Amino acid sequence: MEEKTPKQKTRVVVGLSGGVDSSVAAWVLKEQGYDVVGMFMRNWHDTTGTLAGDCPWYDDRVFAELVAKKLDIEFHFIDLSDQYRQRVVDYMFAEYGRGRTPNPDVLCNREIKFDAFLKAALDLGADYVATGHYCKTDTVVSPVDGKPYHRLIAGDDHNKDQSYFLCQLNQEQLSKALFPIGDLEKPEVRRIAAEQGLATAERKDSQGICFVGKVDLPVFLQQKLAARPGGSIIEIPADWSGYSEPTHAPYSPYTYRETDGVKVGEHNGAHFYTIGQRKGLHVGGKPEPLFVIATDVERNVIYVGMGDRHPGLYRRGLRIRPDEMHWIRPDLTMTPDSAPRPYLVRIRYRQPLQQATLHVDRDGWGVIDFAEPQRGVTAGQFAAWYAPDGELIGSGVIDA
Repeated sequence: MEEKTPKQKTRVVVGLSGGVDSSVAAWVLKEQGYDVVGMFMRNWHDTTGTLAGDCPWYDDRVFAELVAKKLDIEFHFIDLSDQYRQRVVDYMFAEYGRGRTPNPDVLCNREIKFDAFLKAALDLGADYVATGHYCKTDTVVSPVDGKPYHRLIAGDDHNKDQSYFLCQLNQEQLSKALFPIGDLEKPEVRRIAAEQGLATAERKDSQGICFVGKVDLPVFLQQKLAARPGGSIIEIPADWSGYSEPTHAPYSPYTYRETDGVKVGEHNGAHFYTIGQRKGLHVGGKPEPLFVIATDVERNVIYVGMGDRHPGLYRRGLRIRPDEMHWIRPDLTMTPDSAPRPYLVRIRYRQPLQQATLHVDRDGWGVIDFAEPQRGVTAGQFAAWYAPDGELIGSGVIDA
């Protein structure tokens, strides 16, 4: 289990979420001798669009307090709702409005847990903050410049590894971060919680948007994005000529026109849909399900393809804008003069790592070429690249 410093009198504020992972993280730190403080953050309390049965924040707080009491640690409550709305939810609305699909969990970690929450913890005299993420860190001396750098490493439980959600953290944030359960597997975490009599031992893992929960996305988004009924759903045939166009760049999305296919239905707003989506199209009578392969928010058109092997669902690569390339390891930053590097890449949580090559073109864009075509490459999501030993080197927002 992760240890960074001599523990005596080292104060660690744990983000107690009301779940089993953060509860066991707090227990581990206390067992290791740290001065442990629990703090629960309320980040969202608007129920618009949330689905019935999802645990509201006040239930989470009750469980967090029960754990703190059981562990006999100091407990604090903080309301970060304003920061969360401004820095995560408003970003979500803006990205969906542009026809992109953001990842709010990545933003929540960068902007809230390891920024706003971290600052609040430091105000309480913390030396570190800790969470229940399944990942690890250590510190190495770089062979490039001889300086020490903090590494972010995948958790030992490959089914629960959450390093992807932390792919936008920087060196300063990692220097203050502890991940006490990164070397444990989920069954072991639940076993420890049960043995210690923690109230969260059998509690289900949270799902959906970070701190918001499961939502009816169109209803949730209509808080700020108006419906646009009457938009066309255009089905593109699998033998569309553009798929065999030799000049098409492997990292660029296909560009469709309404005349390239057949109208098969209507929708209430292209900005409510994302690449690879199957549900919510309400188009029947097809031998196989339809999947969204492209959206055009300006013209309010959705393009779909039939079957999960439709070529429109797959791309051989992607691009990342120069200002959206992020290097957790600054010493490994690539420039247009750098030789291409092989990395293991994922474009969504829990996707198996994929063999790929990363290079930076003459204009500073990051270009990732996959060894095999990837399904559902989606603008607005994050691509994260790893070294073979599980270290997360950097990440970037996938461009359209």
